[in-house]
Amino acid sequence: MKITKDNVFYSFCNKNEPAVRVDAPVTMDFETMDCFGNQLRNPEDVMEEIDWDRINPATGPVYVNGAQPGDALKVTINSIKLNEKGTVCCLNEEGTLGDIIEGSHTRVTPVSDGFVHYQAKNGLTVDIPIKPMIGVIGVAPEDGLDINTGTPGKHGGNMDNTMIGEGVTLYFPVAAEGALFGFGDLHAVMGDGEIGVSGLEIPADVNVTIDVVKAKAPQFPVLETEEHLAVIVSKPTVDEACQTATELMEQMIAERTDLDLPDIVMLMSLLGDLQICQIVDPEKTVRFVFPKKYIPGLSF
Repeated sequence: MKITKDNVFYSFCNKNEPAVRVDAPVTMDFETMDCFGNQLRNPEDVMEEIDWDRINPATGPVYVNGAQPGDALKVTINSIKLNEKGTVCCLNEEGTLGDIIEGSHTRVTPVSDGFVHYQAKNGLTVDIPIKPMIGVIGVAPEDGLDINTGTPGKHGGNMDNTMIGEGVTLYFPVAAEGALFGFGDLHAVMGDGEIGVSGLEIPADVNVTIDVVKAKAPQFPVLETEEHLAVIVSKPTVDEACQTATELMEQMIAERTDLDLPDIVMLMSLLGDLQICQIVDPEKTVRFVFPKKYIPGLSF
């Protein structure tokens, strides 16, 4: 089963009409556009001429039969196949250095043989190993909320987490019947923080497996790999996001082990990594990452 780029939405909301209804577990292919809605694919394309109502399209949504509020939607990213070129940009008043940028600037950049071949204006070429990742991914929030795909939150959304790539599993809190899952905003490579408001934005084909874990909704999205467990938190400030992510990781460890609080705190301080995802969206996103091998039984 494949959902094409003809089926997109621009806000996470329980009123969205499903592109498809499925029974879980199910493995599906998604065709995604880049975050610009494929409007900046050639060197002559300029940001001043794009339709800003077509920014951050997410492919979907998928209605998962049986997914109910209080459940967790389990999504495993099996593979990401990137397009042969992507676009990176910076512009005035956007990103953490937007105050020193004049106008808008784009670079349409080839992607081949496992590398992004960035070409600077002065002729410098920088070959950067690809690290495919999904920027926007999530489910519908609770009834009454309509959250644009450029904003992250408890539902997921524009988290821009560089760990969300091939082989990872995500758990989202289901807040609406059917979950209404979708994603887009793929990057060939992006640095933590996304300080210039853009990674290498690129169309892609993505294969995922979707399942439902009954009555186990996390407070915020949780990410799991073979090696790590991470909680992803978005808040109005980085300080708030860091505090909540740290508290939630402590709670996850406490619920899954018989360690006492002082030991949990000390192990988190010794082994845990509090990392920035992005600092350029309306809500700021961080992740607290903990290696599972040191605590038996630590998993979602």
